[in-house]
Amino acid sequence: MRRRELLKSLWATPLLTQSAKGLPPLTIKDVKVIATSAGRNYRWIFIKIITSEPGLYGIGSASNHFQPHAVIAAIEKHLAPWLIGKNPEQIEDLWQSGHLRTYWRNGPVNNNVLSGMDMALWDIKGKRAGMPVYELLGGKVRDAVPCYDHISGASREVIVENVQKSQAKGFRHIRVQMGAYGGGGFIADGKGGKAFDEDVYVETIPPLFEYVRSKVGFTPKLCHDVHSHLSGINAVEFSRRMQPYQMFFVEDVLSPEQLGWYKQIRQIATTPQAVGELFTHPFEFLPLVQDRLIDFVRCRVSAIGGITPAKKLATFCEPYGVRTAFQEGGENDPVNQLAAYHVDISHPAFGIQEENNFPDVAKEVVTGAAEIRNGSLYSNGKPGLGMDVNEALAAKYPIQPAAQGYQYPLDRTMDGTVVKP
Repeated sequence: MRRRELLKSLWATPLLTQSAKGLPPLTIKDVKVIATSAGRNYRWIFIKIITSEPGLYGIGSASNHFQPHAVIAAIEKHLAPWLIGKNPEQIEDLWQSGHLRTYWRNGPVNNNVLSGMDMALWDIKGKRAGMPVYELLGGKVRDAVPCYDHISGASREVIVENVQKSQAKGFRHIRVQMGAYGGGGFIADGKGGKAFDEDVYVETIPPLFEYVRSKVGFTPKLCHDVHSHLSGINAVEFSRRMQPYQMFFVEDVLSPEQLGWYKQIRQIATTPQAVGELFTHPFEFLPLVQDRLIDFVRCRVSAIGGITPAKKLATFCEPYGVRTAFQEGGENDPVNQLAAYHVDISHPAFGIQEENNFPDVAKEVVTGAAEIRNGSLYSNGKPGLGMDVNEALAAKYPIQPAAQGYQYPLDRTMDGTVVKP
């Protein structure tokens, strides 16, 4: 009898609430979309979640360079009505229920929307706690976040010169490309244009790195992005030929449709593999990580749903010796860059982060952006993510009209076949 009464009293005791901790209950009052070109050709989409506490709101990145209007509609028509009235402190529950809310899970638009929500919720939690988000994730495990630089050139001599300039700026990790993606593999198509030939690419790029190493030595840690341009056995052969140059990694030698070839690559080459720029489903990585077929997970934080899944992915990678190399360059925005920073600086599975320098006008639109000094990324240490969006200035720079539907520029082979990016 006493036991039954004790259990009754325990069930009757209310769970600890914010009110019991001296803070009033918190609810989401409004969800806004901030879309801007930031004074350049960006297509940045931010979510602003406004809470019932005066002045307390969070900002998150939902940017999608090629389908921005789909993301905007998904936020305004679907996410916002669902989110208003909920408790912003329940990040994990909101992420899980938000993930299942659409019934069909994942995909770039759904996960961009989830990401914007997730980052904004972490921003709110950090601001309310008076701490940077990395403190809520366990605190710093390193002093800064090393980044890799991007250099390219039309000739091997120019490339060596640019590698040396990058080293002089303090970068120890440097990505080397021969011009644009696929550079070194283009031939004349007979129509005044160019076509991509993967055999030519496999013959051209390894000798380039042999020359670069002969001039700069093995101190700089070199990377190269194949950008999914190779298929099957050519990806295997390319990885084998790159082995003598002690790459930090080669990125995406295969398209997401050809991941089975990584097993063959591992059998004949020790060239480290970075994979997953096009992944939107965190579970896509699981077999590659579990079988130790790759060395770096290469997704974008806003493409997989935000800080919550990025932290889990890094934790999954840790016991397998796989590291993170979050994709944060190109058209990416400063909010997403900072979200990746908070995961990177607080997790032992961090490997490297892609650098991204933003023009001054963009830094006026997004204030508090991270800074790169001597090859490493630093935040300002402010509570939350540590940044804000100047809405009035952002509105002065609307996203430009959708010329050709914002299509991604594609390469083609000699016979006109599309090359997978």
